[in-house]
Amino acid sequence: MKKIVKTPYYSRRLGTLAKGCQQCVRGEKLVVFVTGICPRHCYYCPISDKKFQKDVIFANERPVKKVQEIIEEAKTSSSKGAGFTGGDPLARLDRTIKYIKALKKEFGNKFHIHLYTSFNLVNRKVLRRLYEAGLDEIRFHPDLDDERLWNRISHASEYDWDYGAEIPVIPGKIKETKKLMRFLDGKIKFLNLNELELSDGKASSLSERGYVPKDYLSYGAKGSDQMAKELLRYAQQSGFKYKVHYCTAKLKDKIQLSKRILRRGKNVKKKFDILTKEGLLVRGAIYDETSIPDKKRKETKENYLAIRKLEKMMRYMERDVGVPKELYELDKEKKRILTNAGIVMKLSEEIKKQGLVPTIVTEYPTWDGLIIELEKA
Repeated sequence: MKKIVKTPYYSRRLGTLAKGCQQCVRGEKLVVFVTGICPRHCYYCPISDKKFQKDVIFANERPVKKVQEIIEEAKTSSSKGAGFTGGDPLARLDRTIKYIKALKKEFGNKFHIHLYTSFNLVNRKVLRRLYEAGLDEIRFHPDLDDERLWNRISHASEYDWDYGAEIPVIPGKIKETKKLMRFLDGKIKFLNLNELELSDGKASSLSERGYVPKDYLSYGAKGSDQMAKELLRYAQQSGFKYKVHYCTAKLKDKIQLSKRILRRGKNVKKKFDILTKEGLLVRGAIYDETSIPDKKRKETKENYLAIRKLEKMMRYMERDVGVPKELYELDKEKKRILTNAGIVMKLSEEIKKQGLVPTIVTEYPTWDGLIIELEKA
């Protein structure tokens, strides 16, 4: 009997992890959000409102218009593979094929690509196109409450790639999940069980169905973790041929996301930045009162005048204080000067005299540069 093993990344496995998962837990996967369009409307879908059922494209947190932007994000993040998700990537099949081919051409066949899809848009022709484009691994999301399309899983075995299923562990659906697990025996290579998460976008709809967080620190739904462990034991005792991995909400946040962010942080870090062990950037930032990100502001004449004030401050930093040019830069997008936190502290009084705001910011090294802490100096 196979042994259920606790992993170093807050999950449990029965057998080895799928190749895509192995790269994910090392932060090596680029997340390619192909489209928010999907033929299904799952009530537990974790996609945000700005993406749900909208035809938008992202590479990690970066909105995308061109293939080259996906390639640039992969390089910036030191990615060794990509996970195609949505929505349903098959809802925009030609786009998906185009992106797979482009990534394989740029990075070679060793660049591992896996894809998530439901059975709704699956047929032999579609799978053949994906396989011929270079897809390495496909993960199906069956509908627990409707088994009419389950048999489409048989088409996946016609090709020499990795194929499996990935489902959320929904409290109250133990019988339906076990039925699916029995059906999948001998038809897949791996099964991923994901802890059900109450994301910001779907928290209210899930709470209406009786799902609540397991504690105040987690997005994980109460009861999902216990059920997943029961399903692991069920798979073990049943002797199913496929491998099983239980992926927790903590793994996604503490391991997958943080390691991916750390890899990107090492590449985008400026000479004046401090990179934390979590991959966050700690930096000095000098704002004008009209541009400090404490509330939404419209573009006004004052916003543009702020740039002139910041440029004047930079001339003072260089000529009067002697700050080397490599230790500061003008961030025109966010209308601020970026520099070392120590420099901001040292020049704090002068910065205020010039009508500017000295701050220390902690932010993600992602394309959107989300600020998680801003402290005025």
